[in-house]
Amino acid sequence: MPRRQRFDARLLDSPAARLYHTRVQKTVVINAVGLTPSLIGEFTPRLRAFRDAGKLAAVGSVLPAVTTSVQSTYLTGTWPSEHGAVGNGWYFRDECEVKFWKQANPLVGRPKIWDRAREIDPSFTCANLFWWYAMYSTADYTVTPRPMYPADGRKLPDVWTHPVDLRFTLQQELGQFPLFKFWGPATSIESTQWIADAAVKVDQRFNPTLTLVYLPHLDYCLQRFGPDPARSAQDLRDLDKVCGQLIDHFRSRGARVIILSEYGITAVSRPVHLNRVLRERGLITVREEMGRELLDPGASRAFAVADHQVAHVYVNDASRLAEVKELLEKTPGVERVLDESGKREWKIDHPRSGELVAIAEPGAWFTYYYWTDEARMPDFARTVDIHRKPGYDPGELFIDPKLAMPKAKIALALLRKKLGFRTMLEVIPTDAELVRGSHGRPTTDPKEGAMLMSDQPELLTSDSLAPTDVFHTILRHLQ
Repeated sequence: MPRRQRFDARLLDSPAARLYHTRVQKTVVINAVGLTPSLIGEFTPRLRAFRDAGKLAAVGSVLPAVTTSVQSTYLTGTWPSEHGAVGNGWYFRDECEVKFWKQANPLVGRPKIWDRAREIDPSFTCANLFWWYAMYSTADYTVTPRPMYPADGRKLPDVWTHPVDLRFTLQQELGQFPLFKFWGPATSIESTQWIADAAVKVDQRFNPTLTLVYLPHLDYCLQRFGPDPARSAQDLRDLDKVCGQLIDHFRSRGARVIILSEYGITAVSRPVHLNRVLRERGLITVREEMGRELLDPGASRAFAVADHQVAHVYVNDASRLAEVKELLEKTPGVERVLDESGKREWKIDHPRSGELVAIAEPGAWFTYYYWTDEARMPDFARTVDIHRKPGYDPGELFIDPKLAMPKAKIALALLRKKLGFRTMLEVIPTDAELVRGSHGRPTTDPKEGAMLMSDQPELLTSDSLAPTDVFHTILRHLQ
């Protein structure tokens, strides 16, 4: 295990710490991503009953309102300006590369809630099921997705666990983790069910004091179709069933139950191609490889790292900063552009942030696209490849509707892979108009934003919480 970090003394003086007793109460936090107060109703009887018997509080927005930034804020009680998770990915200036979905816990620059609780009660233990930046943390038990990438080009489903033997035990009992049902055009409730079942197995084996469970299912279907409860009725029913199973299990174990979400999905219809705007001004540099164009961030004067409805804009040529800001502010679909003072105001003024941060207008979102000729787009553009793309791509949730017989194309590609041939599964569309839901910008309507529900209403001190208050709310449940 890595050496445990000590706490910031300021955190130990918090109201939660003063209320905290020397022994902790078993608690589970179920993170149902994309769940909002407005989605709890006809199609979610278990969640509705949980809300009615307990209490619900709206949770304010983190900027950006994306997975890694929000989770890091919840788990540290600090803002992105302090913990450093400024998005799902960013520009690593020392390597001149954009990297998304890194997994090492040391990337988060503040101690986590399990560190705090263990300082107060050494007997405390924590299990982390799929919350991000899980690898090499000081949590006692961890399960997180980690595919295998053999040299022949295949991507094989797998998980990373601590302790190590848990990896084999879980997949022997539950089957191989369904990675391709976790993300991509085949995403389904199957992966969310696997995570929930793994949480139960871990709880039965180790009985951790705090269990963190990540349920992603609703997030992905809402990005496809938008936040229409009727359109997502079956997805809501499926999520509700899984949540009910977890509620029943953990209550039978004497645990307090929190149901939490990270953000709400809002309807979008306008993709905004910031990198194409920058390229037209001569600010983007691309490198040609085998007739394809790759973004060259280190050689570019300015470029955007798109992350849903927020983009970090890195300006390597400081003399053109004002020009870039003015250009972005005039771009249709951009609501505002944060400079240094704006980043401080929104608590995202961290060295990893772009010199500028662009926020989309309501109904708009940012693509990573930088090519202007489809024939020269990078070879990974039409594949599911979250690590090569220099930005987030919700197009990976779709099969290109222009493909003739897509199932046959996929089957043939998979057969070639099994026979040992290197091949690419090019079935992802580059038509950004297909995306109907997004997130990232601040939420204006609490009914459409993040929320926290508890079966201990007396421990929710307000009907609305700042994102950093989630940390202290969890501690109160552990007291």
